[in-house]
This record gives sequence, C-alpha cells and structure tokens, in this order.
Amino acid sequence: MTDTQRFEGYGVLVTGGARGIGAAVARRLAAEGARVLLTDADGPEAARTALRAREEGLAIGSAACDVGDRSAVEAAVARAVDTLGALDVLVNCAAHCTPDAPLFEDEPDDAWSRDLDITLTGVYRCCRAALPHLAASGRGAVVTIGSVNALQDFGNHAYSAAKAGLGSLTRTLAGHAAARGVRVNLVLPGTVRTSAWEGREDELAAVEGLYPLGRIGEPEDIAAAVAFLASRDAAWITGTSLTVDGGLTAVNTGFLSAVGEAGARDRA
Repeated sequence: MTDTQRFEGYGVLVTGGARGIGAAVARRLAAEGARVLLTDADGPEAARTALRAREEGLAIGSAACDVGDRSAVEAAVARAVDTLGALDVLVNCAAHCTPDAPLFEDEPDDAWSRDLDITLTGVYRCCRAALPHLAASGRGAVVTIGSVNALQDFGNHAYSAAKAGLGSLTRTLAGHAAARGVRVNLVLPGTVRTSAWEGREDELAAVEGLYPLGRIGEPEDIAAAVAFLASRDAAWITGTSLTVDGGLTAVNTGFLSAVGEAGARDRA
C-alpha cells in the first residue's frame, strides 16, 4: 500500500494487464485505493496476476478480453461496471507488435492490420464502450499507453503508425469528452523492462547507454505517470501526451558522444 489513497472508491478497468506495464498500473492504482478489473487476451495469465495481487491485499479482479473483439470489449466494460459499482478510469495498455520484414515491400497485409487493429482500433473500441460510464462517474479519465515510437524511428512500421495514431485519437477524444467531464491523456514510454525483452538482455544493456538518465525504464515508472494523469492531481490536464523516456527523445546521446569523441581526437 502507499501513503496516498488518491483512488479510494474508484472503479478502474485496465486492458493488457496480465503482465508488464499493465500489471504494474493495476497494482499501483489498487495500492492507492482503487478497485481494479484487469483484463487481457491471455485470460489465465490475467487471472494469475490478479490472484497474486489479491494475496497481497490489493482489490484486483480479472477477465479475459481481446480488444480486437467489440463484443468482448463491451462485455468487459459491463463486467467492470457491475463488479466495481462504477467505472471512473480506463487505462488502455493492450497492444500488438509484429516484427518488421527485412524489406518494407515484403510486409504482409495481415501483420499490418493486426497491429493497427489491436493497438489503435482496440483503444477506440474500449473508449467507445467505456465513455458513457466514465461520463456518469463525474470524475472520468482515460489514460492510454503510447510509445516513443510515435515520435522517432525505432523500427516496427505498423506498431509505430498505430502508436502515432493514438496521439490524434487522444486529442480528438479529449475535445469531445471534455464537456462530459472526462479527461483523456496519453503516456509515451521509452524502453521498459518487460517480458517482451526476455532473452534479449544484451540488447537492453546496449540500449541503456543511450538514455541520459542512465537506465532503461521499469513498469513502475510508467505506472506512476499513469496514476498522476488518472488522478485529480491532473484535474486540469486533458489531450496531452506525456513522454516518460529517461530523456531519450530530448537528448541525442549517441550524437553527443560521437561529437565528444571526435573533439577529443582533435584536441589530442
């Protein structure tokens, strides 16, 4: 538990919550007093994650939900409202990323469509189903997990395009939902230590040096940003994209290092 209970009495729905950032978000909001329904396409893993949290005293339940399926999304939202009593916060963490083909012209349509359908359209489906309930709560908030891939080229064509689309969706939905008392914001993480990087520790170690703050992110770093944007501490913030990337997109560490090394050679 934390000393701060900003979400006491809140009902929260977290998609893509079985592991990684989604699981950390669910735990953080529950630790601050929320009742959370954690959903994931991997229903059994979502159940295991929720069970571990409940064993620690956190009010987290689970449900299987594929955000690519409109009926599944609507059922998950209905279940959240029914079991939590209300829906005050929606956190969109579910995403899908297909590795790029070696050549762009060899990218298959189905991989492109799958990444966009889950990563971008899935958020649309969840927001559409949740918005009436968020408006009814009087303190509704949507926080979506984007990526620095929306800002710079870090590979993954379809995933990056979908994450960039979330920026536009956040702004347009924020404009629409403001009059209904619902805030809509986006978090853009850099590299975060999740199961997606399992077996690639050497890559993580190489990437770490590119971060001005000297490390890659942890899921809890992103959960802290989500908790802020979902809380009343951010009551006058909507339609914004908050970059949480250890300074990666603000400082070109590789360039500065190269210039510094060249300068040192010139001075030698």
